[in-house]
Amino acid sequence: MRVIICGAGRVGQGIARHLSQEHHDIIMIDENHALIEQVQIDFDVRGVVGHAAHPDVLRAAGVDAADMLIAVTHFDEINMVICQIADTLFSVPTKIARVRAQAYLDPANGEVFSKTALPIDLIISPEIEVGDAILRRIRAPSAVSSISFEEGELQILGMKVQDDSPLLETALDQISGLFPNLGARVIGIKRGASVFAPRGNDQLQPGDMAYVAVTRVSTPRLNKLFNKDVEVHKRVVIVGGGNVGTYVASELEKDGRVRVRIIEADAAQADKAVSTLKQTIVIHGDGLSREMLEEAGADQSDIVIAITNDDKTNMLIGKLAKQLGAKRTHALVNAYELVAISQDLDIDAVLDPRALSVSKILTKLRRGRILSVQSLEDGSAEIAEGVTLDSSPLIGKQVDYAHLPDGVTAAAIIRNGDVIFPGPETVVETDDRLFLFYETSATRKVEQFFRVSADFF
Repeated sequence: MRVIICGAGRVGQGIARHLSQEHHDIIMIDENHALIEQVQIDFDVRGVVGHAAHPDVLRAAGVDAADMLIAVTHFDEINMVICQIADTLFSVPTKIARVRAQAYLDPANGEVFSKTALPIDLIISPEIEVGDAILRRIRAPSAVSSISFEEGELQILGMKVQDDSPLLETALDQISGLFPNLGARVIGIKRGASVFAPRGNDQLQPGDMAYVAVTRVSTPRLNKLFNKDVEVHKRVVIVGGGNVGTYVASELEKDGRVRVRIIEADAAQADKAVSTLKQTIVIHGDGLSREMLEEAGADQSDIVIAITNDDKTNMLIGKLAKQLGAKRTHALVNAYELVAISQDLDIDAVLDPRALSVSKILTKLRRGRILSVQSLEDGSAEIAEGVTLDSSPLIGKQVDYAHLPDGVTAAAIIRNGDVIFPGPETVVETDDRLFLFYETSATRKVEQFFRVSADFF
């Protein structure tokens, strides 16, 4: 597939890095000559220097033969114009734009992106995606990562395996027998640098990251099994009062049970946050200051979330907050090379906006009736949600640990509104919503499971 990426900044590079690993034909456009030179060295992509909204530049990039165009420059309006030109002049089938301004994203203005207005097939907003990821983690305090489906009735949680977990030395296919009525299933394991889809005889080891599909009602019990009897977060400190910080605080205010304090270094931005928020205390100051963190109550907080515009500052704030006594810390980190050292700084979880954007784009790339895709562990694995049609080779087949190809594990089935965890007797039916965890090397196999026959059209 030929994909043109307009904008070679952090988000553009993150998308290029992931898609080039899948051997797509990637062309990047940016006005910055140095950036284009760098991405051609770092990734298997071709580069074009120029303004991506200019038709001659798009034509030089081969837009006539493009299957997808992704506009992620720093300016919303330019991204919109790029998509308009790609559609009007070149009939590009799929057009994706990054839009950051909340005024454009307000549901009241939704007609702007209708089929009769701006021809954009998918809007990605890293700020909203990061904000929602933070909210999911606050609401699932024991998890390192959290993905929700079916309005939270089904969750995929990333859980650290402790030395004294009762799940140790237990074959995965024996867990349901040992813990009756536990609505949960281990679907993926990260061990060291390796991420894999387990078989039924695999066992969890201390230090593993286990990806677990779990129902909402079984989440508290799952927490205890992973030796994570963590209380709900009630005291939250956010360092960074920009769009993300304000969005998270405003959503938490609706809950009514969470006390939020924001530290913001820019006076104008702090004033804006004050005018937007009703119950949140906003403090103007430097989040890297020990005194400022103590004034915000970081030493007694359940979680400190550092989401300033600087990766290194965020990581240092996380480290300092932990030293002061914060129970958990999360840091926003864009640079791939910095993610690996976050654990050395005692940071509990890293928020990567590029990975969140890539997940939405992958949904458009995957073939068949795949409804959504979530990228995990920097692209080493994915979770796909798809609909099984009559043409699926899985219809009437079992999907327990032993019945799927290597590299693929069934997470759950949603059928008639009920969440079903695959067991020895479970078979797939037409129109099931099937959730699969898989290593990215198994992507084509998964696409086949959700393939669409010619009769569908």
